[in-house]
Amino acid sequence: MRIGVDLGGTKIEALALADDGSEIGRLRVPTPKGDYGGIIAAIRDLLAALMQGPTEDGLPVGVAIPGAVSPATGLIKNANSTCLIGKPFDDDLAAALGRPVRLANDANCFALSEASDGAAAGADSVFGVIVGTGTGAGIVLGGRLHEGPNLIAGEWGHAPLPWPDDDERPGPSCYCGRRGCIETFLSGPGLSRSYEEVAGTFLAAHEVAERAGQGDAVAEECMARYERRMAKSLAMVISILDPEVIVMGGGVSNISRLYDNVPRLWGEFAFSDELSTRLVRARHGDSSGVRGAAWLWPLPAEPGGG
Repeated sequence: MRIGVDLGGTKIEALALADDGSEIGRLRVPTPKGDYGGIIAAIRDLLAALMQGPTEDGLPVGVAIPGAVSPATGLIKNANSTCLIGKPFDDDLAAALGRPVRLANDANCFALSEASDGAAAGADSVFGVIVGTGTGAGIVLGGRLHEGPNLIAGEWGHAPLPWPDDDERPGPSCYCGRRGCIETFLSGPGLSRSYEEVAGTFLAAHEVAERAGQGDAVAEECMARYERRMAKSLAMVISILDPEVIVMGGGVSNISRLYDNVPRLWGEFAFSDELSTRLVRARHGDSSGVRGAAWLWPLPAEPGGG
């Protein structure tokens, strides 16, 4: 059995998977806002309910978090749930659960899930992209999560938009303190802003795509501009990482035209005469975070095995 927990800003979800990846049980509760101790207690109680008592004592737990553990301090950094920042969350949670705990960024868990038994299963190299309110990614190589010594592998959203056109310089301001980050162009809010700048009215990202599909010329121009920006951004990834598969999740991933149009465009920018990289939609959708958390721990070896 594997156990995963996805700690989000609004909900905490726990999942039990059988050894073959099939789902045994799933529960969720609201996330206690700004309450560090309350979050730990909520996860403890959620797992107790999920496992229906002290079965399989010592079974490890994987946890997807909106941040990372600092290699320098062992404390949480870069977390959207700010009450976690500066805390030894893995140690405190392990003590509360009486079980080993392994943490990973939620985008990394998404990538691991899709590489393990999702849309990129069987691929040796996977770049898992989440494009929604923000823009993040995770990398899986040879079936193993690649986080890097600074735990920032896959943070493509805070690289500058590559090969910017004149009207894309210096680019929108980003919360990271810089301008022109990929996230400011490719996130759902970035797509909405691009439409609003031309049309003068606000539409959610999926509404822009729907208007384009209905023949709205302004929306179509906006989508074409967005697809070119995504193609440039992913071409940079292809030239550096050269993944077999790029898997996309998050709200923007539901725009079907991206999977045809973006690969047609990225060849102009990637450093190759031909590209075999596939762009695919996530198989597990919103469940990839918690499923990837469950995959953070290997299955225990069989008795007498290696």
